[in-house]
Order: sequence, then C-alpha cells, then structure tokens
Amino acid sequence: MMHRTHTLRNRLLAAAAVAALLAAAPAPARAASKEIIELQAQVQQLENDVQRIQSTLDTRFGVLQNLAQQTADNANQMTATVNALQVKIAAQSDAMSGKLDTASGQVQSLNDSVDELKSRIAKLDKSIQDLQTQLQNIQSQPPAAAPTSAPVAAPAAGQVPAPVGSVAAPEGNPPADTAPASNPAAVPATMPAVDQKPPLKETFQAGVRDYNAAKYEVAIGEFQDVVRYYPLDDLAGTSQFYLGEIAYRHMRLSDAVKYYNAVLEGFPGNPKASAAQLRKGLALLQMNRKDAGIHELRALIQRHPLTPEAAQARTKLNGLGVKIVVAH
Repeated sequence: MMHRTHTLRNRLLAAAAVAALLAAAPAPARAASKEIIELQAQVQQLENDVQRIQSTLDTRFGVLQNLAQQTADNANQMTATVNALQVKIAAQSDAMSGKLDTASGQVQSLNDSVDELKSRIAKLDKSIQDLQTQLQNIQSQPPAAAPTSAPVAAPAAGQVPAPVGSVAAPEGNPPADTAPASNPAAVPATMPAVDQKPPLKETFQAGVRDYNAAKYEVAIGEFQDVVRYYPLDDLAGTSQFYLGEIAYRHMRLSDAVKYYNAVLEGFPGNPKASAAQLRKGLALLQMNRKDAGIHELRALIQRHPLTPEAAQARTKLNGLGVKIVVAH
C-alpha cells in the first residue's frame, strides 16, 4: 500500500512538472491546449486519489495502532495472571509436597511399627511352639525303670531298721566297715552330649567378613549356625538375607526367594527387610515371573517409600514401562 502511494505521488509530481513546462511555453495551438486541459484533469484526479488513499491509510493505521495497544494490554494482563497462577501453583505444590512427605513418613513409621509387632508375635509364637514341642517330648519319654532289690524283712521288736541300700550283717558278727555294694540298676544312665552354642555376635561378624571376602562356602556355614542356634534373634533374620544374597549370586534364584521370604515373614522389622523385598522382586523377574516381581516392587514402594531400595524399584518399573500406583 505504501509503495502504491509513492508511485502515485511520483506520477503527480511528474504531471505537475509537465504542466509547469507547458504553462511557461508560448501559447500553443488548440490541440495542445486540449491536451493540457486533459492532463490537468488527470493530475487533479490523481491528487484526489492520493488524498483518498492517504485518508484510508491513516484510518487503517489508527485502527492497527488501537488493536496493537489492546493486544499489548491483553498480553500484559495475561502475563500477570500467569505469573500469579504460577506462584499459587508453586505454593500449593510446596504445601502438597510437605504433606506428602509427612504422610509418607507417617506411613513408613506405621509400617515399621506393624512390622515390629508382627516380628514380636512371630517370635512369641515360635517360643510357644518350642515349649509345646519340649512338653510333648517330655510326655512321650518312657518312665525310668525302678531298681530291683530283694525284699527287706520287717525288723523285730526293739530292733532298729537298717538304712535303705545297706547290707545286713550275719548274726553274731559285727557289720563290716566297708561300703555297701553298688546296684548296677540304680546307676543313672549317661546323659547325651549337648551341642555347645557358638557365640552369636562373633559368629555373625565372621560370616559377614567371609561374605565380603567372597568365601561364600564358609560364610554359609556361619550364617546357618546363627539361624540354627539363635532362630529368634534379629541377627538370624539378617543371616537369612545374606544366605539369600549368596544364593542370588550363584543364580540359585528359587533358594534366594525362599531366604528372602524368611526375612519378610519372620523378621519384617529387620533393617534388611526392604533390601530383601527388592532382591526378591528382581529374582522373580529373572525367573520370568513378571507379575509376581512387579507386585513385590510395588509393595516395596508402598511400604518403604523413602528408602533407596524404593528408588531402585521405581527405576526398574519405569524401565519395564509399568505404571506405579501407590494406594492411599
């Protein structure tokens, strides 16, 4: 539009210059005068067109300026609104994050309390079962046979009875100053030897040292001693975890899952419980039991959401393309 205006202006100036030259020339003939009149009319029409175009341009330019100003005002208002909304969302996000952290901490504390209670109940149940087993063993033992001895004659009147187990001396002879003959049937049988318990902490620490030194066969024996002689101690649960780790390293995945289950079921409050559940889930995935493995990893995230093991479980599930759903 601006280019067209400049073109019309140039044409108008050229026509004005021609008209000025013709006016300064001598009086022309009638044909020349007619052409001049036509040229002047064209120049006047061009001027009118230029003025009309200029007026239209001014009007449209004013409208564009008004629209541009309104657009700028709307953009400024939108920016202010977006900024205020971002501040509000950030504040709400911070508040929600704090509430989620608090709720997660409370849930984890509750889970830990429940796990500790389950562990105590399991230990109490195990103690009751051991007592019942011992009572059944005692009741099932046959009674000890009474020692056989000759009947003792009743003492005559005025005679003091001899002590039980002594041998009566013949009449007329004083009793010999010798020890009474022993009765083989009265000698108690020899008690069976009892296995001597190894020290708990020393045995467990030795197992950990041998495990870290990759002496797995030796470590297995030491951890099994802890589980055998101290089945209710919390170190027995930790020993079960290390036995599972050794089985996992040797790709005995089924045995590893059994050991991890022993930790989760018998010692749910053990510090290695979250690691045992993570390793159990990974072992199940390697055994092509995908649904069971995913279930274990999700349960780990729900029970111990703030642990490093839960972060590893989230990474594994994301790698599998599995959506993480946490129940509230």
